[in-house]
Amino acid sequence: MEQKGLHVAVVGATGAVGQQMIQTLEKRNFPIAKLSLLSSERSAGKKVMFKGEEIEVQAAKPESFEGVHIALFSAGGAVSKQLAPEAVKRGAIVVDNTSAFRMDENVPLVVPEVNENDLHWHNGIIANPNCSTIQMVVALEPIRQAFGLKRVIVSTYQAVSGAGAQAVEELKTQTAHMLNGEEVTPEILPVKSDRKHYPIAFNAIPQIDKFQDNGFTFEEMKMINETKKIMHMPELEVAATCVRIPVMVGHSESVYIEVEKEGVTVEQIQSLLKEAPGVVLQDDPSEQLYPMPLYATGQNDVFVGRIRKDLHRDTGFHLWIVSDNLLKGAAWNSVQIAESLLKLGIVKA
Repeated sequence: MEQKGLHVAVVGATGAVGQQMIQTLEKRNFPIAKLSLLSSERSAGKKVMFKGEEIEVQAAKPESFEGVHIALFSAGGAVSKQLAPEAVKRGAIVVDNTSAFRMDENVPLVVPEVNENDLHWHNGIIANPNCSTIQMVVALEPIRQAFGLKRVIVSTYQAVSGAGAQAVEELKTQTAHMLNGEEVTPEILPVKSDRKHYPIAFNAIPQIDKFQDNGFTFEEMKMINETKKIMHMPELEVAATCVRIPVMVGHSESVYIEVEKEGVTVEQIQSLLKEAPGVVLQDDPSEQLYPMPLYATGQNDVFVGRIRKDLHRDTGFHLWIVSDNLLKGAAWNSVQIAESLLKLGIVKA
């Protein structure tokens, strides 16, 4: 595969997001001269197809990044903390899909439709935001630019794939057992390492990640803090409630916002979103047209519908936002950042 282009590494190549990254690089025809697929020792030796060629997955080590231009990381925060600085030391730009560096003030947290120019001040590491944050800010940024933004209250309905492949398997097996009237023993959700687990099949679990001292979960605080950082609005009022539901792929969000400008109409917001990059407007109640995770699966875009003016506040609006959490929420946003690095001339093929 030696040709003009970049040396790209994918760390966590055998995981759900890593696989999506590889497929997305191929679909986008990203200019790759060499692709290094890296993983834990456990997954090393596996073969992965890329552009009709079989590539063997190697164990990720510091020296794996020699000559790499861009490294896409999705192998957990501990791996990122250990290996991302090693990749940077060897000249690579890291796009990290974990929470390891997101709130580091020296690391840009980027959604290209929102704050692409933050890529100019990177110091080797660029953070990919949390999946539920990404889809929300893509939908809200055009509104913020046009009418200002004062407040955001979001409730999420998140797919089990956000908790990894084991959670997906748990949903499948629990569903089969419950339909057969058999008992289930949950082992993964809401948080694998916690002492108590609950079934996800036919259930909704109002906990994603660990509870913090303020009563919010870590996932909720990620949404709150990341939104403020991406939008450069430290004073923005944001609150979140994150819920895991028995859906395989695709996060859904009920979002209430308050804009600064008075007299804004639903039609104005619809018109904005219709033209917004990365957004598909699906909003026609007369035709029962609205976004759903089943139909967002496999799509790169963020889907928005159910736009309503609040009944009590002139500046309040309600939206329903849906996206594939493995694509726009992870793999596609990471590859998009890599494309932006090329477009802005920060990396040259």
